[in-house]
Amino acid sequence: MTDYCLALWATNLGFSPAHPQAFADHVEARLLEAKAAGAKLLVLPEYAIEACLAFKPARLKPTEEMAFLAEVGAQVVELLRPLPQAHGISLLAGSMPVPAEGGLTNTAILLTPDGREIRQDKLSLTPGEMDPETWQLQGGRELLTFELDGLKMAILICLDVEMPALSCLLAKENLDLLLVPSMTEMLSGYHRVFDCAKARAVELMTSVAVCGTVGRTPGTTQMETNVSGASLFVPCEEELGFTGVAGAISATDGMAAEEPFLIAKVPVGTVRALRAGGGEVWPGGWSADHIVVTRTS
Repeated sequence: MTDYCLALWATNLGFSPAHPQAFADHVEARLLEAKAAGAKLLVLPEYAIEACLAFKPARLKPTEEMAFLAEVGAQVVELLRPLPQAHGISLLAGSMPVPAEGGLTNTAILLTPDGREIRQDKLSLTPGEMDPETWQLQGGRELLTFELDGLKMAILICLDVEMPALSCLLAKENLDLLLVPSMTEMLSGYHRVFDCAKARAVELMTSVAVCGTVGRTPGTTQMETNVSGASLFVPCEEELGFTGVAGAISATDGMAAEEPFLIAKVPVGTVRALRAGGGEVWPGGWSADHIVVTRTS
C-alpha cells in the first residue's frame, strides 16, 4: 500500500466562535484545506469543543460546563456530520463530553465519507476530569479497533496513550495507525503524551499521530493555558530515517495565535513490511505472561 496522507490540527481555542455554526464553519474551512493538501483524514484534538465556552451563558458554574458542552457538542456533530460525505475526507472531530448512563464521558467522534460514526470513550481519566467540583466525567470500558481507507486504526485519548496496559491490549492487533487527540496544560504534559506516543510507535511497530489544543478560550475556568503541537511518529528503523519522527511541529502555547497544522504521510507499506519480520530487533506482539516477578530482600 502507498503512503496515507493525513492532517493534524492543533486547534487554537482562542478563535472564539459565537455559536455552534461558527465552530462548524471553522472546522469545515480546515477540512477543505486538508483535502486540498491531499489528506484523507483531518484530526482535531481532545476537547476542541471547549472553544465554545466563548459563548457560554452568564454565570455558568464550572460544574455545569460539561453539560453545556455536551449540548453544544451534539449540535456541532449534527452540523459536521454531512461534511465528510460532501467533501470526501474523514474527520476526527476531537473529543467532547457525551451523555452516557450515569453521567458524561469524554468521547472522540470520527465521521467518515461512507456515513459511519465511530466513537471512542477516554478510558483513563485525569484527576480534573473526575473532580466533583469541576467536570466530573466517567471513564469508558471498551477499546475499539476499526477499518478506514484500508487501514486498521484505533484511538487513544491523551492520558490513555500514557498507559502501557492499553498498549499491551493493542499489541496483537496489527494496527496501521493510532490516533491520539490530546489536551495538555503545560510543556510537561505535552512531553508525557508525545513521548509516550512515540514509545507506542516502537512497541506496536505502527504509526502514531498526535495533536493537542493550544491557546486559551475566553470562557475557560480550568485550562488557563494549553501547550501542544502535532507529530506523526513511526518505528525507529533505518528504512524510516532512524529517528522515529515522520513529521512534527514543535510545541507552542498558541498565545501569539500560532496553530500547528501538519500534513504528514503515514508510511503504511513500509511499516507493514517491518511488522511482518523486517524490523531490526522487534520481537512481535511480545507478551510477558511467562515472566514472574520475584521480590528479594
